[in-house]
Amino acid sequence: MSGLPNQPKEIAITLPKLMESTFIQRKNRFVGLVEVAGEIHPAHVPSSGRMRELLFPGNTVYLSSMPEGMRTKYRIHLASFGETLVSVDSLLPNRLMYQAFMEGALDNFAGYQEVKKEVGFGDCRFDFYLRGASGRCLIEVKSVTLVEDGIAKFPDAPSARGTKHLLELCQAVHEGFRAAVIFVVQRNDAKFFSPNHVTDPQFSRALDQAAACGVEIYAITCQVTKETIRLQGALPVQNGI
Repeated sequence: MSGLPNQPKEIAITLPKLMESTFIQRKNRFVGLVEVAGEIHPAHVPSSGRMRELLFPGNTVYLSSMPEGMRTKYRIHLASFGETLVSVDSLLPNRLMYQAFMEGALDNFAGYQEVKKEVGFGDCRFDFYLRGASGRCLIEVKSVTLVEDGIAKFPDAPSARGTKHLLELCQAVHEGFRAAVIFVVQRNDAKFFSPNHVTDPQFSRALDQAAACGVEIYAITCQVTKETIRLQGALPVQNGI
């Protein structure tokens, strides 16, 4: 696996005002039912991940109010895992990393003057394309919410799309690009990161293949509070089936 990035500088996203609620039921990938002031309401789930250990009946979640005219009245931002708060917003890691790249907060990605989002390469679209004195770099960011026995794991459900991203990053390296995948762990209780061998062995093999062909593999944890989510620090990455 690749070396770890240096400790990131202060990179944080401020959350809207949140209210505590009780999760009732997952209706579909993007809608769950929550209890607010004794009434049941639909709430947007900003992730398609399974998150069964977070979004289960009776668990505490934290919501914001949605603007009028939206399909749901509330949006789920955080879920409790014992004493740990976990961000369930799969788009938030991209916001954190965009801020980090724009501010030059990660020394491992210094020397790039241009940062673009959602750039196509081959049959995939990647989250970021960096270009500058350091060359050209394609980066895919993955949101991680699952931690078991101190091990952050991705994915929490089989991800053919994730495997395709890794193989396409290998091709990018062959064509002279620098390439990296960054796993952003949206909680602070992980000791290291590993692909989820049991849930998606194909992704695990693809991650091994990507590392072997020169794709850089990083994992970064987050400090999550009811007010902010900030990049915290690097996690060791382990692989091998």
